[in-house]
Amino acid sequence: MGMGKLANQDQTMGERMAACIDDCQECYGVCLQTVVYCLNTGGKHAEQSHITMLLDCAKICQTSADFMLRSSPMHTRTCATCAEICEMCAEDCERFENDGQMAACAEICRRCAQSCREMATMAH
Repeated sequence: MGMGKLANQDQTMGERMAACIDDCQECYGVCLQTVVYCLNTGGKHAEQSHITMLLDCAKICQTSADFMLRSSPMHTRTCATCAEICEMCAEDCERFENDGQMAACAEICRRCAQSCREMATMAH
């Protein structure tokens, strides 16, 4: 009986980790696409601080996915950092009103932040 519960817990953990990896990989891609969009748009979209935030978010998402894919015991730390940076990036993107690309980027950043927060607090 106890073993069954543990197996279910491991399965749930695996499913949630797989979902978090997907969110991280999607966020990585969207942030990079948004960098290109912002540079092409110019003006305040292309401000260095904004581009840097998008690139930071893309990189930490890629890194977190990598750590989870390798089952690194340090993934809880990369996920915690990823959640923090994704939240900051979402807020930064939300400054641009009535802009579909920026809204989509903010949305995936928030979803990734939520997934990563869960992974950061789950015990192995």
